Order: sequence, then C-alpha cells, then structure tokens
Amino acid sequence: MSSVARVFGAVDIGASGGRVVAGVVDGDRTTLHVVHRFPNGVVTLDGHLRWDFTRLYREVLTGLRALARRFPDVVSIGIDTWAVDYGLLAEDGTVLAEPVAYRDGRTADAVARVHRRTSPEALYAVNGLQHLPFTTLYQLEAERSSPLWDKAAHVVLLPDLLAYRLTGELRTEITNASTTGLLDVRTRTWAAELAPDVPFPPLQEPGEVRGPLLPEVLAATGLPATTVVTSVGSHDTASAVVALPADGPRFAYVSSGTWSLAGVELPGPVLTDRARELNFTNEGGVDGRTRFLRNVGGLWLLQESLREWGVDDPAELLARAEALPPGGPTVDVDDPAFLAPGDMPRRIAAAATGPLRTPAETVRCVLDSLAVAYARTVDQAVGLTGHDVDVIHIVGGGSRNDLLCRLTASLSGRRVTAGPVEATALGNVLVQARAHGAAPDTLEAIRARLAAAEDVRHYLPE
Repeated sequence: MSSVARVFGAVDIGASGGRVVAGVVDGDRTTLHVVHRFPNGVVTLDGHLRWDFTRLYREVLTGLRALARRFPDVVSIGIDTWAVDYGLLAEDGTVLAEPVAYRDGRTADAVARVHRRTSPEALYAVNGLQHLPFTTLYQLEAERSSPLWDKAAHVVLLPDLLAYRLTGELRTEITNASTTGLLDVRTRTWAAELAPDVPFPPLQEPGEVRGPLLPEVLAATGLPATTVVTSVGSHDTASAVVALPADGPRFAYVSSGTWSLAGVELPGPVLTDRARELNFTNEGGVDGRTRFLRNVGGLWLLQESLREWGVDDPAELLARAEALPPGGPTVDVDDPAFLAPGDMPRRIAAAATGPLRTPAETVRCVLDSLAVAYARTVDQAVGLTGHDVDVIHIVGGGSRNDLLCRLTASLSGRRVTAGPVEATALGNVLVQARAHGAAPDTLEAIRARLAAAEDVRHYLPE
C-alpha cells in the first residue's frame, strides 16, 4: 500500500439530498471533504411522484468539476444512492422518462397481482426480503402496464444509471440488486423464475472497476483521463456498514437517515418463517456478507414535520423536546400512513398514543418512537440469529441526535456508539481505496482502523 496520499470521489445521494465528497487516503487516515451539496426530492410529473434524474446528473457533474478543481489527481469515483428505484433505457441509451419514486402509489394493485402468482412465503424463500410495497419487484409489475415498457431495452438501478452516464458501461451492482426482490439470496444471481423478462444489465461486485470516464465527461469536469468509476456498495446502507468503527464482531447497526435500517451483519441469509413473519430482510453486503435487517421508519417523520412548520434550524425545538419528561406518546414509525409527503404533524398526531399539543411534543414523540423501534429491532435480530450484540453503532444523520442515541442506549440496555455521520461516503471511499491498493484487504481490518481513528461518541444505558 502506497504511503502517498490518494484521492477518491464519492457521489452519495439520498432521498432528501446528495453530495460529492473527496476522500483523501493518507496512510492510516482517511479525511473527507464535501465539495458539493445539493437538495433532492420528488416532483410530480405525468401523475406520478418522480425523481428529477436530469437535474441529479447535472448536480453530479457540477460536483465532479468542484472535485477536480480542488483535487486534480482523482483516482476513482464511486456512486451510491437509495435502493429499489430505477430508470428505463431505450436501445439507444436514452432515459425514457424521469424515474418513478418509491413513494408513488402505483404499486397498490401490483402487490396483489404478484402474490397471486407467487405467494409471499415462496418469494421470501428465494429473495429473503421483508415485504415492502415499493420493492422493485412490485414497481416492475406496475410498470408492465406503462406505455414505456415495450420500449425499454434495459432496466437500470439509479446508481448504475449515473455510472452509465459517466462511463457508457451497463452493469448492476450486487448490493443494490439484492434490494429488488429479484435476486436469489443464496446464489447471488438473478432469480429468473421471479422476473424472466426483466432486462437488467449483468451483475457486478463492489470493488470492480466499472470503466473509464467518457470523453464528454472528462471535458465537462476536468478530471484526469486516468480516472475510473469503481463499483462500491451502491446501496447506501451497504456502504455505510463498511464504515462501522467496530472493534469486534458483536455489533448491531442502525443506519439512521430518511429511513432507518437496523440489524446485524452475517455470513449468510436467515430464511426462517419467523424471520419472514417479523419482516426481516436479507440484503447483500460488501464481500458477500448478508445485512440481516429491517427497514424502520426514519428521520423522514421529523424532516417532513420541520418542513411543514417552516423550521430550518431545529436546535431550539430539539432542546425543548429533550426537556420534556419521558413516557410521552409514541407512534408506530412503520405505519404506512407516514409514507407519503405532506402534513406529517397531523398524521403523527392522529396515530399517537396520546395528545400532541406542541411541535416540541411531536418531535419528542418521533424520537421516542424511533428509539423504541431501534431497540426492539436489534433485540429481534439477536433472537432470530443468535448473534450476540454488545454495542449498537448508529451512523448517518441520526448519530448527531444526542437524545435519540441516549434513548436507544437506555431502551436497548446496550452501549451505543454514534458516528461517523458520513459513514456512507466513508464506506464508499474505502471500498474504492481497497480496490486500488490504498486500504486494508478485509472489512475487519478496515473497521479496526476506523475504531482507532474515528471521533465517535459513546452512550451507556441509564
């Protein structure tokens, strides 16, 4: 491994915002520099909630230009986004329409049609996924009645669609493929019996080079001609789990952002009836690991409430929420009533176990409810797998929330380690760095280095 500092770019896009990050790997230390941030969100077009992919791609190019200006010798670019959503490509590579967002309601009838063909039990035996009505499997069932379906030559998941625009190469990165409901969780290959005619590009593992940048991308960004795109854990949670500062195997994790994903890392899937009944999922991780987890409602409830109230800086509101006594109202953060945008405080109040009279009470309700869900989900994961857990790593935006971390430690009876906040971008960078000889060979060695170097906070049960 070279002692010369090397620079890797991470394109990290979530459902509410994105950024382009420079990761400078210098010996044992990795430093992140955000060179461009941009908002993201759904727009209504043609009667559907869609992602403005055209704008997202422009923002990525803007970010790569900023990256090249500050760091002229970029080795590689890696891309991660949220899961399940995709774009349709025509034979000539044209994106046929802005991608439909998972929060759109078009799968309402599609779920039942899929289940008439293949029971939920049979689906779980193949794909190992928890039931979520917006899984790609159901979205594609709805897509078949779209006028665009017969024009589609390729179905391309969103991070791979960005990589295609940068390189001209079509692949499907495997950690994100595992969220579609169309991957065989045991063989890590496409399950032809579930989607025999879906034209996904071939699968690719994290750490494999996707390809060099196209000439027009080099001209638009100023990046060196030697820069390549390297596949990473393109499902953002897969990248985040890489960057857990874990000093041993007895850990659980919560990737806490717009969504929360809580679970444990295993060598293989757990496909028991009880795991299915409790709605646990087996998603692919880097190095063939299994991320055994549940999607849990996330900071979306808080984000949408703040937007409704017109609050840009929630610090004072969080302080008032923290001053409230424990034992207040809670909600089921997994309630489908919270899925769509719009008037979130009203929906939270309608679902709460007691009255919510002020914004501070609503905020406290959301944080108490998330902590309850985190602790319960970790306990269930331990019971289903026998994987003992001493510490819960909370990474992502939720790791900044002191009250959420303290509540989780107390309710779970386990130590909570909070941070890094930028775990997704850090994991993205480190998978690239390893592929290019600038990081340790194993996840355990990467995490041990992070445990020694990262500035994290620890919370003990009260």
